[in-house]
Amino acid sequence: MVNWDIVSIFIFYALLLVVYYRYKEKFSTQGLLVMYRTKLGLRWMDRLAKAYPRVVHWISYVGVVLGFAGMAFILYFLIKETIKLVFVPGTPPALAPVLPGIEIAGAPTLSFWHWIITIFIAAVIHEFSHGVVARLHDVPIKSSGFAFLGPILAAFVEPEEKELEKKSKMQQLSVFAAGPFSNMVLGVVIILVMFFVLGPLASAIYQGEGIIVNQVVEGYPMNATGIAVPFTILAVNGEETKDIVQFANITKDIAPGDSVVLTTDKGEFTVVPVENPENASKAFFGVSGFEAKVSLKEQYAYLEPYKGFFDWVQLLVLWIFIVTVGVGLFNLLPLGPVDGGRMFYTLALGVFKKEAYAKRALQLATVLCLVLIFINMIPWLNKLFLWLWGLFSVLLGLL
Repeated sequence: MVNWDIVSIFIFYALLLVVYYRYKEKFSTQGLLVMYRTKLGLRWMDRLAKAYPRVVHWISYVGVVLGFAGMAFILYFLIKETIKLVFVPGTPPALAPVLPGIEIAGAPTLSFWHWIITIFIAAVIHEFSHGVVARLHDVPIKSSGFAFLGPILAAFVEPEEKELEKKSKMQQLSVFAAGPFSNMVLGVVIILVMFFVLGPLASAIYQGEGIIVNQVVEGYPMNATGIAVPFTILAVNGEETKDIVQFANITKDIAPGDSVVLTTDKGEFTVVPVENPENASKAFFGVSGFEAKVSLKEQYAYLEPYKGFFDWVQLLVLWIFIVTVGVGLFNLLPLGPVDGGRMFYTLALGVFKKEAYAKRALQLATVLCLVLIFINMIPWLNKLFLWLWGLFSVLLGLL
């Protein structure tokens, strides 16, 4: 069977290489970072900033407040989850590389085209917002464009840094916060679309047929049964679980230590749940990555040829939400050159009044963030090592 993701990857990057070598003089390279500078979008940034200056001004300052709130949240969350990762067996890492084929706990597998589209949308909105707020404060934009960090796509906007440094601390903060704030706003918009448009539409034309489980957590009861994923939960203690709501209502009263019969498409399993790591009073089976199994209602059976397209669009919307919120929050970390690092440095400079103290504070915050990121990447690096070792073993066996 043809793996269209792999085919798409080869075609996409082959075309990019052709474009790169055809217009190589227009690209600039800094290590693994390859940049293509353009003037795309600069006029629109200027028009939007000048057409609604009061609105953009107010929103940009709200973005600063929410940006620091987001910084505190993501740092607290990352510290808390890293501690759990180290001391609580089976805890998934708080961070994951957003790459095609990567299985992230609680999320469906990311396909190549979903990855390309979501990264493009998140990056363009992020960088465009930086440009709009920079133009609001009369900071010239030298260029915009797209870039590649190895195989990873990116976008950028280059403001005139010397002019930006002349602006007030609040104006600088508003420029730095604009990108992450726009990602958060897009995330809220997508939630509204999912709840008020896609959700009702799906309920109207689909009917539930069970709960698909895509992952089991090592060291927990469901993993001990030896069941292979994915599997579909059809009933709990004899009660049907056709959708997520039914499953939640039935399982909310189950306590740790109760004997529970799970009926699945792969047979019945008696499982004794343990305490949930998040809440000791709640039961935990050790399953994640839930997905509703659905089929078209009888009166909408004529839509069957288009079901794959509907599913693809729903997954795209979900991944846009996951990626744009993830990009926004990660960029708020007080980490070196990212937006959060620049916000943290600007704030520290305003508090300490000395560059040496501000730089020292940023260095300490950066080291903390890098340590937390590295710890959360260890499980993924281990999986990469095992995959490479398996590939090496296969190649060795062919010799």
